[in-house]
Amino acid sequence: MAAVAQQMMSGFSLDLGPLKEPLGFIRVLEWVFTIFAFATTGGYSGTTSFSVKCGTDVKPVNVTFGYPFRLPSSSYEFPTCNNTEKMFLTGDHSSSAEFYVCIGVFGFLYCTATLVLYLGYQHVYRETSRGPVIDLVVTAVFAFMWLVSSSAWGKVLTDVKAATSPYNLVTSIIKECTGTAGRECIAGPYPAMGRLNASVIFGFLNLILWAGNCWFIYKETPFHKPANPPTGVEEGAGKS
Repeated sequence: MAAVAQQMMSGFSLDLGPLKEPLGFIRVLEWVFTIFAFATTGGYSGTTSFSVKCGTDVKPVNVTFGYPFRLPSSSYEFPTCNNTEKMFLTGDHSSSAEFYVCIGVFGFLYCTATLVLYLGYQHVYRETSRGPVIDLVVTAVFAFMWLVSSSAWGKVLTDVKAATSPYNLVTSIIKECTGTAGRECIAGPYPAMGRLNASVIFGFLNLILWAGNCWFIYKETPFHKPANPPTGVEEGAGKS
């Protein structure tokens, strides 16, 4: 193991030149926006609220929720004027949220690995056609995964907003709110979700970056026709 590590270090040659080319520059952008995508989703925590008025007594109710948005696990105590009743938010949206974050984390790891390859082992990357071809296939797969995960997460975010809307929350428990004379439920402010809105935008930005980068990686593969004709063809044309 030590011998392999030593061999890799001996072949390492730092060259920042690829960062000036679209191939390396776009990969850096992918690395940055991938971090933004999963960080804005994975660390989110919000609070929705409403108030219960019993006569002249107003009791606030705050419900905290967050990633991975298994809303039924978010419980709150509903005041029934004389007592309290335990209630829960509805809707489990964890699968789409976790899938989106998973794509972001794996995309970040792949960007890190390829940047090391571009900047430290460029000679190995261009030594055979295998490296660019594998890079092209993986990048195309990630572009497709960003399309799927961002679309799914955008739809789920709409459902999360509906489930945590104070107005919808009060409407869903209208029987409890009006079951006792003099009791009234008042919707509070909407939870701040600008961070989650940004996460969806970052997802589709990643789709554009990864899909666009496929073209520049494709130019590194043998599938791309050389822009300049072979030297032999040029010489033959000159002699004729």
